[in-house]
Amino acid sequence: MSQSLQRALTILVELGEDAKTLDQLATRLGVHKSTVLRLLQTMEAQRFVTHDSGHRYTLGARLFELANRSLERRDVRTVARRHLEALNAATGQTVHLATYESGEAIYIDKLDATQSVRMYSRVGRPAPLHCTAVGKVLVSAQPRTQWRAIAEKLDYHPFTDRTIRTPERYLAELETVAAQDFAEDNEEHESFVNCIAAPIRNGTGTVVAAVSVSVPDMLLDHDQVLGLLPRVRATADAVSTELGWNPSPDTRKAHHDR
Repeated sequence: MSQSLQRALTILVELGEDAKTLDQLATRLGVHKSTVLRLLQTMEAQRFVTHDSGHRYTLGARLFELANRSLERRDVRTVARRHLEALNAATGQTVHLATYESGEAIYIDKLDATQSVRMYSRVGRPAPLHCTAVGKVLVSAQPRTQWRAIAEKLDYHPFTDRTIRTPERYLAELETVAAQDFAEDNEEHESFVNCIAAPIRNGTGTVVAAVSVSVPDMLLDHDQVLGLLPRVRATADAVSTELGWNPSPDTRKAHHDR
């Protein structure tokens, strides 16, 4: 890598942390201010950096435009695939990826359990919003002003004795999911199957998908499935990071401590 390119990249990294003066950048690079100024002038001409009246430099609009284009081209299914495979290999259980489209939670990827009974779910098939973990995660991520309208439109088909059957009960469940930042399906969709799901976020923090692990209770009981939560969350975080999500450590911890 050329020395000038290395210095320019270092400048961008530094400005990504905070605004910097010419003197601060020269000190960081260990070169004369004139060398840094030439680089900044070239970068500013291309809108990669800009400066204010106090001559403090910050990242420019061109850099954000390129970053946004890159993120927009990242398909969540493609990005998530290797992380889903790792989760599937680590747990041996069925892994789902779902998104919220036109008022439905749609399975967009699935990895079957390596040894246990296969789930009936299929890629492209809707996941019931009221009784699946992915459905609950995706609805809880919608604006709260829309929750009641969504809840009142559901038919609450009783798949099992544990299926939620009323809008009020469902709204209470959404509050729980939003507070803890994950969802459970405790034998609500399929008898003897427990599931846990976590949200996947993009660069703006918007929930764009949900990842889940489903396990027959002949293999793991409810509490043991809950024990998989750290793995599921780590998978969701890894995909989110590739999609541009970069929360502060405190923000990430707050999500996970709910």
